[in-house]
Amino acid sequence: MTAVQQPVLEPAFEVRVDVAPSERIGHGDGDVLSFTPITGGTVDGPLLRGTVVPGGGDWSVERRKGTIELDARYLLRAEDGALIDIVNRGFYRVPPELAEAAEAGEPIPEEQLYFRTSPVFRTDAPAHRWLAESVFVGLAEDDLDSGQIAIRFFVVR
Repeated sequence: MTAVQQPVLEPAFEVRVDVAPSERIGHGDGDVLSFTPITGGTVDGPLLRGTVVPGGGDWSVERRKGTIELDARYLLRAEDGALIDIVNRGFYRVPPELAEAAEAGEPIPEEQLYFRTSPVFRTDAPAHRWLAESVFVGLAEDDLDSGQIAIRFFVVR
């Protein structure tokens, strides 16, 4: 039997997303659906540069105290003008022992949070087709100083 190849994560780019305040929509028993408008941002990295197009958003569902399922959809505009659709799903999770502190508004160290995404890109721009034909992992964090969400995207090689 041959050895299984181990995946390699190559840094691709960072997206810094500007967001407006979230709005609570409500939902079923115990779940809370919220919408966070995406108002702009930047894309910068070795494999892609550009901007975040205003108008997308994140529909997040708090499943239980401290665990939020993320479902964001927005557009990126590459430096060459090409539009790239991104559907970015993932989870934001606070360790159970810190959930009450987080709910009270206390800061939680980033290394204690699980804030991961699994993006899918779509575009017909030949120069960026590789985005739609590759698997990515996103590591995210709240940048409290700038009020942005920063997501570092890695392409799986």
